[in-house]
Amino acid sequence: MIDIENKKERYHKLFIESAVLSSQMSFCNRLKVGAVLVKDNRILANGWNGTISGLSNDCEEMTENGLKTSEFVLHAEQNVITFSAKQGISTNNCTLYITHSPCKMCAKLIAQSGIKKVVYQNEYRDSEGVDFLQKTGVEVEKYN
Repeated sequence: MIDIENKKERYHKLFIESAVLSSQMSFCNRLKVGAVLVKDNRILANGWNGTISGLSNDCEEMTENGLKTSEFVLHAEQNVITFSAKQGISTNNCTLYITHSPCKMCAKLIAQSGIKKVVYQNEYRDSEGVDFLQKTGVEVEKYN
């Protein structure tokens, strides 16, 4: 007999590890974030934080106050959702696996795009994104 919980855990591990691998594509120095869009236990798309396609891969710029994130950087969640839209991939009722919990702005995009569940591995610097998702009915799970 198939152990359903073990099978579910194996899929969770596969998708989180895929998000981690995706994060390694990022040229950002301060934080590398990866995201994987999944439906019916199949990866539909992946993304990572980085600059808009066609621009220099410089995620950070030096200012008088130190290192600052470039205005041209997209978050991994933004990248995977916009890529899906460009490719005609529906995000409705999908699960999003991400290396870090989303910021509030990405949480808004996730909720509006119809993603039903978010699984993340690491905490972002604040919990506003997770709180927002829970208020909008998106299921949130921290992967251990």
